[in-house]
Amino acid sequence: MSNRAVTARLLLLAGTAMIAATPALAQDQRAPVEAVAAAEPAAAEPVDEVDTGEIVVTARRRDEALQDVPIAVTAYSGAELERRGATDITDVAATTPNVTLEVSRGTNSTLTAFIRGIGQQDPVGGFEQGVGIYLDDVYLNRPQGAVLDIYDVERIEVLRGPQGTLYGRNTIGGAIKYVTRRLSDEPEVSARATVGTYGQLDGVVTASYPLSDMVRIGASVARLTRDGFGKNFTTGKDNYNKDVKAGRVSLEIGPDESAFLRLSADYTKDLSDPRGGHRLIPGLQSGAPVLDDEFDSLGGIDDPHQKVVSKGFAANGQLQIADGLKLKSITAFRKDKSTTPIDFDALPAIDLDVPGIYKNDQFSQEFQLEVDKGPLSGVVGAYYLNANADTTFDVRLFTTFNSPIFGGFSAFSDGHVDTKTWAIFGDFSYEFSDQFSASVGGRFTNDKRHATVLRQSFLGNGSTVFGGLGTPFPTLPLSITSDFEGNRTDKAFTPRVSVSFKPNEDHHFYASWSKGFKGGGFDPRGQSKSAFDADGDGDTDAADTFEYMTFEPEKVTSFELGWKASLLDKRVFTSLALFRANYKDMQIPASTPCKDVNGLDSFCGLTSNAGKARIQGVEWEGDARLFGNPGGPRLNFGWSLGYLDAKFKEFIIPMVLDEDLVPFPGGPVTGKAQDVNMADFRKIQNTPKWTASGTLRYETPLAEGKLNLLTTLAYRGKSQQFEIASPGLDQKGFTLWDASAVYELPGGHWTVGLHGKNLANKRYIVSGYNFMNVNPYTGELIKNGATPGAGFGVPGLESALGKEGVLTAYYGNPRQVLFTVGYKL
Repeated sequence: MSNRAVTARLLLLAGTAMIAATPALAQDQRAPVEAVAAAEPAAAEPVDEVDTGEIVVTARRRDEALQDVPIAVTAYSGAELERRGATDITDVAATTPNVTLEVSRGTNSTLTAFIRGIGQQDPVGGFEQGVGIYLDDVYLNRPQGAVLDIYDVERIEVLRGPQGTLYGRNTIGGAIKYVTRRLSDEPEVSARATVGTYGQLDGVVTASYPLSDMVRIGASVARLTRDGFGKNFTTGKDNYNKDVKAGRVSLEIGPDESAFLRLSADYTKDLSDPRGGHRLIPGLQSGAPVLDDEFDSLGGIDDPHQKVVSKGFAANGQLQIADGLKLKSITAFRKDKSTTPIDFDALPAIDLDVPGIYKNDQFSQEFQLEVDKGPLSGVVGAYYLNANADTTFDVRLFTTFNSPIFGGFSAFSDGHVDTKTWAIFGDFSYEFSDQFSASVGGRFTNDKRHATVLRQSFLGNGSTVFGGLGTPFPTLPLSITSDFEGNRTDKAFTPRVSVSFKPNEDHHFYASWSKGFKGGGFDPRGQSKSAFDADGDGDTDAADTFEYMTFEPEKVTSFELGWKASLLDKRVFTSLALFRANYKDMQIPASTPCKDVNGLDSFCGLTSNAGKARIQGVEWEGDARLFGNPGGPRLNFGWSLGYLDAKFKEFIIPMVLDEDLVPFPGGPVTGKAQDVNMADFRKIQNTPKWTASGTLRYETPLAEGKLNLLTTLAYRGKSQQFEIASPGLDQKGFTLWDASAVYELPGGHWTVGLHGKNLANKRYIVSGYNFMNVNPYTGELIKNGATPGAGFGVPGLESALGKEGVLTAYYGNPRQVLFTVGYKL
């Protein structure tokens, strides 16, 4: 062993000893070939992956050709994302089948993610996500701060289906891996500037330098700004603007992959103004009109100041301990805090105004042992997570108590959910021959959660936390509507089995069976005084309260058949997956009107286990070179197609029905509390039946440089915002059109690009709120024929919470045109 290798191992061991004291962002091991979307070539590589099929990903925690992985996975290289003009992680959803990635309602930074119908819309503290987001192999426990801006990225991988046997945190729907670039052995400097419509001005600078053969340092900074797409006419602020500062630093030690340590840190501050919603109905009392521009708003709340800060530190080390055995350690600490004012009714008056604070921190430690012994390869690992999620908010409501002295009524909530979980997992493959192989994996998970929930009612302008006077009700005991503390532990073993058949090097057929698990928990917005006698023993005791405030684990059994192939002398690459997933006790978080103990209208969170669901579908992706050859002009067509047949088999809701709301003879008995199966009247949210995209890409040498032309059409079918239909808020099917032209100047140092996003300027809804009285079956707005207020507004519509009614929408980005200039030294 050389002195250099010995020194590397000593440095690595010393660094590993510091991991517990200095956690930082983990990083995937360096792939020999950059992963790409739909077989797109990586510009920096001398080998053209489109024409060789050498597309390498780390979906199974080891370097493998994409065609060899028995998992439905789509990968995008950093170079490809730059050519497309992608700005953040949500942009990859347009060309990935059966995937929804959207910005959640009031901020630029909170992510709504769904894969194959499984995900999370409401960013509820302590509610485990259905889709795992991994930043350099570090699991992001909360959706706040998870809309990762694209800079300094090597690749993004989207894995569909349960992934618990391979990843440190179980993910029942799928996983998204954001992998940053490793540092070069040579000095490097790169910069990219973007100017665009709506005053967009972005700048990214990245640099790295080798201090020696063994030590490298690097840093990347980004400043991302944009004016609003609209205006808040009450506060005077921009609506849908962007004001983000971000940075990342890293230190790498080690000569090669046999001994390597990476210490890194990242920081992001988002000072964008609050996003105000667009009312879809006039004010029921004030008669406030519907605004002409969907990006304009009238919301009056402006406290607390909107601010999202996320930061993290990590240490990732790996050591070749023997031939075919590699030990890895991933240690991380992350923290984020969001302060946000949310105006549900999007009107100036104080009514359903929600100032909120979300705070999350997490520590995680993962160990992996990679095995590569001839026909046997795989990974075994252990994982630990300690996470704390705090959710604090006021709900300011107009009531008959409104007066110059007391003002209105506020419901204060302060929920804390602490999670401690550990797991052991493994997944191994054995090649019986060049044609046959099998993989077997399993995971045992132990989840522990502790929750405290305090809710209190105040007169006037709310709690002291948000600057109010904190005036309690005259009858102080009645001001406490929740004073709950609970613990629960959930355990599960989730196996996975797959078999592969490769009749030749160009075809790969596989079949897999797996189980997934998502732990139970507590809704930190729940009102414990609303609990009822669930066990029928004649009183509402602590057991009834616990059952009301908690929700059970969600479980899935998944089946998948797949085919991956390269055809016509590697001119065509394609993959096809057929899958079916059976879910039990699917978790449904909801925000719902409720009554406090004084009989006043209020706002509560209620997460329930709907029952059973079946999701099945098809995914087809590919890329075909229509004409041309490497090094010369050529035209490629890439495509994706997703079909989902998602259906609830059981959706139990306790209800007391009015006679005029029973839609069919022989329906549930009216006037009596009972459990009703609403499966025929509910749909899985954010799950369009069809998703599709087509991309034409032309590349040609031009004036000793290289020209890339690209255009994409992406279609999403109609979908519902919630399980119950919301007419007007649910989005019909739509198509988005993007196009890009990028020219690489002679020498390869400079690039210029022109990018068009949503060129047809389609208006489409991505999220919203509905607090109207609706038919519990159809979701149709209830109309009683009366004219509310003083004769203004919409005759007959009834508000479930607030005096003006809430049917508020948030929209995806309008047409944008961007011009970019890039430089690489």
